[in-house]
Amino acid sequence: MDVFLQQVINGLVMGSMYALVALGYTMVYGIINLINFAHGEVLMVGALTSWSAIGMMQEAMPWAPGWLILILATLIACVVAVALNFTIEKVAYRPLRNSPKLAPLITAIGMSILLQTLAMIIWKPNYKAYPTLLPSTPINVAGAVITPTQIMILGVTAVSLAVLMWLVNYTRLGRAMRATAENPRVAGLMGVKPDMVISATFVIGAILAAIAGVMYASNYGTAQHAMGFLPGLKAFTAAVFGGIGNLSGAVVGGILLGLIEAIGSGYIGQLTGGVLGSHYTDIFAFIVLIFVLTLRPSGLMGERVADRA
Repeated sequence: MDVFLQQVINGLVMGSMYALVALGYTMVYGIINLINFAHGEVLMVGALTSWSAIGMMQEAMPWAPGWLILILATLIACVVAVALNFTIEKVAYRPLRNSPKLAPLITAIGMSILLQTLAMIIWKPNYKAYPTLLPSTPINVAGAVITPTQIMILGVTAVSLAVLMWLVNYTRLGRAMRATAENPRVAGLMGVKPDMVISATFVIGAILAAIAGVMYASNYGTAQHAMGFLPGLKAFTAAVFGGIGNLSGAVVGGILLGLIEAIGSGYIGQLTGGVLGSHYTDIFAFIVLIFVLTLRPSGLMGERVADRA
């Protein structure tokens, strides 16, 4: 039970990060039916920006506590990610909005490669050790352990998801997003500005991705230019798993995928008689994707068109 509980904790932490990134995928898809494959690179830029900001602040403010530096670095990362995603939408996706679906998809893949290359030039290709800004003493929970950083990840994720749900369901912007998702032309006739709503969707997705990037780097203690590809791909899997275009589905899919990966990696050695080890954990995400697309293409929670955002 100790091992099982530890894997559940690890799965919840991973799933929380997948859920934040998956929300960015599902929001953009719900609005303009586009899979933004550059979204994982926004996570990477957020992580590397926070790494640079932390280094500068530690030199300029040696007296500042770690939690304050982490909060300020996260805010800076969010600003940079917002500017980046806003620019991507304006430059790469808006001119292709009425083009065949294949054109923006290829553009998204190209943008992903471009951002990785630019990040490699700016931050160099070597791995960066991400500073540990919170206490590192683990807390014992019924035989398993959880670190303050993991508690922070779970708490920040819960708050972020609650704020997003409130924004989508109880604000004017949320109503505009739901109206645009259902029918952009009719929404425009009712006074909604679809271009503004789409830009706002990319901005919100960028904030969530930047937060996830900071949490990802804090949890694993490293950052580099290619770090966003695999989490982005898994978050897309989580969005499809839960039901692409459905906010609740993205959250459920992300958490379930994290749990499946963590529990599977803990027991894969026993299940395969030692043939496969825990470093094969990445296969679970794609096994899940194959099964979902085969058995239930609409995802676990389907796609409720009227609630898409």
